[in-house]
Amino acid sequence: MFAVTRSYLDHNATTPVRPAVAEAMLRALQMPGNPSSVHAEGRAARGAMEAAREAVAALCGTRAANVVFTSGGTEANALVLAPGLSDCSGARDCIRAPVTTLFHAATEHACVHDGHRFPAGQAEAIPVDAQGVVDLGWLAKRLARFAQERPGERALVSIHLANNETGVVQPLAEAAAIVRLHGALLHSDAVQAAGKLALDIEALGADMLTLSAHKLGGPKGVGAVVFRSGALELSGKLLRGGGQERGWRAGTENVAGIVGFGVAASEAKQAQARESARLSGLRDRLEAGVLALAPDSVVFGRGAARLPNTSAFATPGVKAETALIMLDLAGVALSSGSACSSGKVRRSHVLDAMAVDPAMSEGALRASLGWSTSEADIDAFLTAYAKALAATPNRSAQVAA
Repeated sequence: MFAVTRSYLDHNATTPVRPAVAEAMLRALQMPGNPSSVHAEGRAARGAMEAAREAVAALCGTRAANVVFTSGGTEANALVLAPGLSDCSGARDCIRAPVTTLFHAATEHACVHDGHRFPAGQAEAIPVDAQGVVDLGWLAKRLARFAQERPGERALVSIHLANNETGVVQPLAEAAAIVRLHGALLHSDAVQAAGKLALDIEALGADMLTLSAHKLGGPKGVGAVVFRSGALELSGKLLRGGGQERGWRAGTENVAGIVGFGVAASEAKQAQARESARLSGLRDRLEAGVLALAPDSVVFGRGAARLPNTSAFATPGVKAETALIMLDLAGVALSSGSACSSGKVRRSHVLDAMAVDPAMSEGALRASLGWSTSEADIDAFLTAYAKALAATPNRSAQVAA
């Protein structure tokens, strides 16, 4: 039996829709017009969508014209992580060399390291250190070698702003300086960072950011590519047809989803500094509680800058799948650092890239907090985790002590 009152600590998987978002989407669903139509109904739908575009642009410190809506972060990444991407800024008739090779962080989300559109042999992983931070020295040397070996070609570098499993924040501005020095382009999957960190695409130095609405209190099924400028072009679009979204993504736009995205972006931006402080306090309390219950526990990425809402940890002797079941039955929802597919447990590629001991990575749990998380949720988790530890062989005596 599930507990009557549940504590949801899996916001990095998806964040509950904010009440204002649901209300705005309901109103948008009742709008009859297609945003591409010229009549009054179409113009009303277009106006609602463009207001949302302004809000998403403001979240990232850019202009609305630089925002392209997609069906989510996965499509946004697949759209731009492709050979043939060109930068036309300062180049007549877009004659600059198109991108031919991708370098991506070893700890990227699967939709980047598996979902990009580069052929085999034209994508390479950037190693990370034990904290999960990209090796900038390796990147500088590799880009210099690429320029020597492949004259006339251009590289695309993809480094996520924050990791979805550990919350580790990457030194993106420093990476951007290296990328720019070697004439490459920089993309950053900012799906987990949006709403949790202050975003400014100019300050970060990225050419493109990708976002997903449902990670910051918006609806599932809508995302965006945010460009630093309008100078990028791509020969091979994913969806071709009616020319919507400035030709980057054809198909009638999801007006209600986009409207919800806009409201979520606006609310997240307004509350970001306050919420970051609140959530980091809750996260630190959760981690202190785990370490008090089991001092031999490990918090992954703790030595690096992290998102204020994310904690990935493991306790020796505790299997993730067993702990998750016990926590779920106690009314607490977390996730694991391991991905389960067809009943088979696979270790996290993120923790593997960080050279974490396999015995520890197989027990990795992730607590991720959000706008609906309260002190009571942390209390519920710590109570449930203490019981899970007490029920785990070889740990019950330690907990009792």
